[in-house]
Amino acid sequence: MLRYLPFLLVLALWIYAFIDCLNTPESQVRGLPKVLWVIIILLFGEVLVGPVAWLVAGKQRRPVAGDGSTPSQWHRNHRTKFVAPDDNPEFLASLRNENGGNNKDEALLKDWEADLRRREEELRRAEGKQDGTNGPDDPQPPAKG
Repeated sequence: MLRYLPFLLVLALWIYAFIDCLNTPESQVRGLPKVLWVIIILLFGEVLVGPVAWLVAGKQRRPVAGDGSTPSQWHRNHRTKFVAPDDNPEFLASLRNENGGNNKDEALLKDWEADLRRREEELRRAEGKQDGTNGPDDPQPPAKG
């Protein structure tokens, strides 16, 4: 198993350099055009010249954070404090804005209730006519025949 380890490491470096070259924007490629770097990596990958050349000379490396700290130190020092949603004024404002149409909803509900009352009244009148009565609101007694 150990005899395959060097081959696997070379293959892993080759694949990493190839994918890294493909994903690097053209503006961050140094020295040669990106297409030539891909060809160099593919042709000289077995002897590690292509991948190592790409990693050393082909790609611009970004400097570390401006204050000299590593990214993990920067994130450690700039953590945001968790705020529960009911204590977060931005979240509460977004709920108010989302429910801003509340007056419209109330007006719609009142319209539905009025429509329901009207339909119930029509139903009562229709039932009253079927029974021979004029309904509960009508003071006239039913006609006797």
